[in-house]
Amino acid sequence: MTDQQIQQQVNQTAWAACDTFRGAVDAGQYKDYILVMLFLKYISDQWNEHVESYRQQFGGDEARIRRRLERERFVLPEGASFYDLHERRNEANIGELINEALEAIESTNIAKLEGVFRNIDFNSESNLGRVKDRNRRLKNLLEDFAKPALDLRPSRVSEDIIGECYIYLISRFASDAGKKAGEFYTPSAVSGLLARLANPQPGNTICDPACGSGSLLIQASQQVGSDNFALYGQEVNGATWALARMNMFLHAKDAARIEWCDTLNSPALVEGDHLMKFDVVLANPPFSLDKWGAEHAGDDPFKRFWRGIPPKSKGDYGFISHMIEIAKRQTGRVAVIVPHGVLFRGGGEGTIRKALIEENLLDAVIGLPANLFTTTGIPVAILVFDRSREEGGANADRRDVLFIDASRDCTPGKTQNLLDEGHIDHIVETYRARAEEPKYSHRASLQEIAENDFNLNIPRYVDTFEAEEEIDVAAVQADIDRIEGELATVRAQMQAYLKELGVNA
Repeated sequence: MTDQQIQQQVNQTAWAACDTFRGAVDAGQYKDYILVMLFLKYISDQWNEHVESYRQQFGGDEARIRRRLERERFVLPEGASFYDLHERRNEANIGELINEALEAIESTNIAKLEGVFRNIDFNSESNLGRVKDRNRRLKNLLEDFAKPALDLRPSRVSEDIIGECYIYLISRFASDAGKKAGEFYTPSAVSGLLARLANPQPGNTICDPACGSGSLLIQASQQVGSDNFALYGQEVNGATWALARMNMFLHAKDAARIEWCDTLNSPALVEGDHLMKFDVVLANPPFSLDKWGAEHAGDDPFKRFWRGIPPKSKGDYGFISHMIEIAKRQTGRVAVIVPHGVLFRGGGEGTIRKALIEENLLDAVIGLPANLFTTTGIPVAILVFDRSREEGGANADRRDVLFIDASRDCTPGKTQNLLDEGHIDHIVETYRARAEEPKYSHRASLQEIAENDFNLNIPRYVDTFEAEEEIDVAAVQADIDRIEGELATVRAQMQAYLKELGVNA
């Protein structure tokens, strides 16, 4: 069986396990049970295979085997494996037993897994029902993950397959969860585009300050082309933060530092009294977040909002300001997904936008098609900032902004529009070449933007107007005359037929 076939089999079997919960538990809730069980099955299969390998290597030397196991990426405590739980699946307190196993795993691997399972309760009556129903669902779940198709031993499946299954499940949950999905998932194609625009390089530190389940960080790491990078993230939702931690582990990104915190009010990626700085900063932050903390922004200890304080009902420029401040001076790169209102709204947002343009930090504005996200049907844009354009940076002489109107670059899907590789390549190639293409892209000087009162609305710079084809009135009239003549002939024939049949017309 090929890797592709195994991937499909693993994906389909894991997704089918959700049938246990459908109709009884919301997708936004049962995703946690499925993803945690996938994680438990993965570490159990990996542990068991390593134990067997060491036994073959060292025979009955249990002390040597134990020393080797203690140096594994994680330690699976006795009695806490998936298979221990599967054997006890008929126990009346199976939910409690699963909780205890997860707590033991977390305690034994505290440096990597601290807090990861604190928001998941397999013994929850409110989520999983009363005892009888809960036990039946958990028994079914354990039996589903015990199927041969979900044999996740390293000798059978690669970490890429496990990681891709995790991403696949998250994407399917996002589709089922609808608008709630924005808390944890950015569509893969959009993540891939943003990562390519950010262009992380070997040796870079990469940060997503609103990382959700971590898929964007994974995409960015895959762009590097080597293992020489460091990943950092911040996420405000505890359950989603746990998903991100597991996601990193399943993609062998154990060293990633993912913090559970409120980025705008109490960022945790700090060194002393300063924010950490990164080579690449990219994010899909929540759109127009209300009550984001504007009332405290003036006293921000990190002075992130010195260009202006965004309105209290729209936190978009709060995230943008944070991202720019944590990008390394004169070298850092920032790529962020925003609603179009960010491009033209006035007030405090207009003040911040003007300052960023006058500082020569804005590198590109890219408009994307509508209906790319499960969370909203509105079109969105990507802003790319480049701190190498500021004084002393390698691109300080670049004094224009590239506008790309990619709003028609998509393939219609059943429920969402899709970006395919051709669309993504077109956008990225245009950006990297800073190419001007009629009705698609334009390099606007800072003076031109200033003349537009620092409004970045893309149609002001990229004219996509299509002239209507001229109508030849004489030809249309001739066509009408021809059709009327044919109609008169048909009517005469019908009259003759009706007369032969003795029918009065």
